[in-house]
Amino acid sequence: MARGTPQAATRTVNGREVPAQGTWIVDPNHTTVTFEVRHMMISKARGTFGSTNGTIIVADDPLQSNVEVTIDIESVESGARDRDEYLLSHDFLDAENYPEMIFRSTGVETSGDGYRMMGELTIKDITRPIVMEFDFTGGLTDAMGNARTGFRASLQTDREDWGLSWNMALEAGGVLVGKKIKVVIDAQAVRASK
Repeated sequence: MARGTPQAATRTVNGREVPAQGTWIVDPNHTTVTFEVRHMMISKARGTFGSTNGTIIVADDPLQSNVEVTIDIESVESGARDRDEYLLSHDFLDAENYPEMIFRSTGVETSGDGYRMMGELTIKDITRPIVMEFDFTGGLTDAMGNARTGFRASLQTDREDWGLSWNMALEAGGVLVGKKIKVVIDAQAVRASK
């Protein structure tokens, strides 16, 4: 395959390295969305969503940029088939009726050495505002001449805000599944051709 004309991956704005202006497409093969939640009050259960698609529009002023990401609910994997099936059931994510989780940004601001992104997350037809901390993790031009960039974002939220409220009381006290969920996104994106 022939090498394309190299595209710029980064630029400097106000002393910060940021992605080049333009449209960036989330690379689903190099993007992971992981989550963790307390289990039985004594440990944490973890999982991933393996199918993520989206578009990042980097504006001339990076703080005017916007993001839209769609996560395929059925791509969830927690390391236990029975648990995955239950996560997909009506009691939790109800993948049959709500096959996608969607995030749309509403604003970006600087936060220390990184950034903070405000947006709206839709799960099971319930849309609520969220805030995530994120960092630009670098950019380069790959061997095919494509500009690539990386981001790492994290947030903590209450699953019950989206109707994910199933639980079970434990005899020793507490509940089977914690309410707070931590989410970490490691994303790689490819700059769209001009």
